[in-house]
Amino acid sequence: MVRIAFDIGGTFTDFALQADDGGDLRISKVPTTPRDPAIAVLDGLAVLLAEASLSAADIETALHATTIATNAIIERKGRPTALLTTRGFRDVLIVGRQKRYDIFDLYMEKPVPLVPRSAILEVDERLGPEGEVIVPLDMESVDRAIDRALEKGVEAVAVALLHAYASDAHEALIARRIEERAPGLDVAISSAVSPKYREYERANTTVANAYIKPIVRGYIANLERSLTDRGFEGELFIMQSNGGLVSPALATEHPVRIVESGPAAGVLMGAIVGREEGFEHVITFDMGGTTAKLGAVDHGEPATVPTFEVDMVRFLKGSGLPLNISSVELLEIGAGGGSIAGIEMGLIKVGPESAGADPGPICYGQGGARPTVTDANLVLGYLNPDYFNGGALALDAVAARAGIEAVIATPLSLSIDEAAWGIHAIVNSNMERAMRIVSVERGRDPRRYTLIAFGGAGPVHAARIARALGIPKVLVPRAAGVGSAVGLLQADAKLDVSLTRVLRLTPDSSREIAAIYEDLGGRIAPDLGRFTDDGQVLISRHAYMRFAGQGYEVKVELPQGDIEDGYAAAAIQAFQSAYASLYGYTGVESAVEAVDWYLAATVPTGAAHGTAPTGADSSNIAPGTERQVYFGEMGGSVPCPVLRREAIAPGGEVRGPAIIEEGEATTVVLPGDVARLTGRGHLLIEIGEGGEA
Repeated sequence: MVRIAFDIGGTFTDFALQADDGGDLRISKVPTTPRDPAIAVLDGLAVLLAEASLSAADIETALHATTIATNAIIERKGRPTALLTTRGFRDVLIVGRQKRYDIFDLYMEKPVPLVPRSAILEVDERLGPEGEVIVPLDMESVDRAIDRALEKGVEAVAVALLHAYASDAHEALIARRIEERAPGLDVAISSAVSPKYREYERANTTVANAYIKPIVRGYIANLERSLTDRGFEGELFIMQSNGGLVSPALATEHPVRIVESGPAAGVLMGAIVGREEGFEHVITFDMGGTTAKLGAVDHGEPATVPTFEVDMVRFLKGSGLPLNISSVELLEIGAGGGSIAGIEMGLIKVGPESAGADPGPICYGQGGARPTVTDANLVLGYLNPDYFNGGALALDAVAARAGIEAVIATPLSLSIDEAAWGIHAIVNSNMERAMRIVSVERGRDPRRYTLIAFGGAGPVHAARIARALGIPKVLVPRAAGVGSAVGLLQADAKLDVSLTRVLRLTPDSSREIAAIYEDLGGRIAPDLGRFTDDGQVLISRHAYMRFAGQGYEVKVELPQGDIEDGYAAAAIQAFQSAYASLYGYTGVESAVEAVDWYLAATVPTGAAHGTAPTGADSSNIAPGTERQVYFGEMGGSVPCPVLRREAIAPGGEVRGPAIIEEGEATTVVLPGDVARLTGRGHLLIEIGEGGEA
């Protein structure tokens, strides 16, 4: 009963393997192969299975996180798509919410829609907000729209009609007509993808689903075929944005649900590790080779949002493309080990462009010519050139120094060390700003949170970011370098459905609420049957509610159990408590409305943590050594102790400055900080009062 998880990142593909009985955890990291990600998956799988003396046939379950959907949207590399919408609403994607995300930017550019206006086609129909037919659907207008779409050579069609959240009657008819006339087209209808009001968000979500569907389907089919060719006979599951797993069939049908696949697994791991060590409030910091992902855990559970934006500009609300799907709360920026450094207007600029896996940083020796964050960290002494990725890749420090000298140091009249320190400090500043958005700007006091750092580069930068924000503790989990893959092993199968029904609540509304959840239960039942037939399902409900007249809603956890008389009164009380918790008072004399209703079904499948990773050979632990390491806090390079993490006993204490190395990640302990290995094998750093650079 073996489970294997793999997370394909922009620079590395991470693996974690464990038996279902919670046995030893084996981990591995191999360079990603951008031209065909399956190559890296198969190569890494072969290595890990050989180390464990297993074959692909021994694997019962494979768990996968991917950025294929995200990248297709951000890079605008989806398939040509058309949008069919109600006559008079052709410009819904272009007008958006009409708001300027930066009112002082005279050159502000709005998000570019995934579908050009020429491919937005109108049909004659009109539904009312209760689903009533105002103008019947004219099938001749549908046929004309289909003809226009075919003339444009589209591969997918999205259908988003006005008020389709209230009734799918017209959208279902259009979908059937498209399938009759053009069976090769992928079709997505808003009443199935996102049956919620606010037409701009609903239309954009449906378009995104159609836009990436052909790519995701081909990607998953190729991955399944490649695994089968290697002898894999088990089940494959894909991580969703909401932190749950789904089957490949569901991921293919609704690919928009896997847009934040990889980062969600990392936040899930952060929540589990935080609970293990007694920390209920956590900020997760996952810095890999291409991006840094930030998330939050409140009261022991990953924070979630009903809508998020992709491809934001300077993290400003309204600057990205909104997706109306449930997701773990995340903020992703172009700050990773491969982020390229240069000069802009006489200042050092880092990212968001990345060297990725091909060619990679200069020090990889694979043709990279522009300095990156990894090159700077190597020059500063944070990385061991002979033990990067456990020694699998030797780094060229001489080439890294030469690249930084030519591109940064000489033009700015800096020493090489000063230029490298500038790169390191700038990327820290970028991530600090993003972390302030996740914490302070969203009502979280960083002084009450613990920072959980993982990813190949996260533990190098975490302590300085924590110090800048006043975060008192940093926790570096065991197997930190493959944190998202470990999180996949902990994930459960999860499905959620939602719909919009604007309902003004009174103590007598229980019957209406019961009808809503009966409808949601019917929608989720067919998909849920693919996961379990033994009834082991955990059901939860929540709704987004507001006082009548307000424009925005508050997430409210609804009571579990049967919906009987008194349920509506309990829901009103739950809203008042949630409102008071968020705003500090409930002194609003107004009726309560519920707008969006959610039902989530979780099938427990996650495996337990192993006692310790065994991917490294503990017989070759090197004794503590020393090397020159640059600390701006100490004014330059100083002799610094270097230890292997495997050599630190539980309870062992390491005082900064120090470098702690392991196969997949390196941790920098700053002057004034103290690191201890917990009984569970995690590295806990107490942030001290060291001076700022």
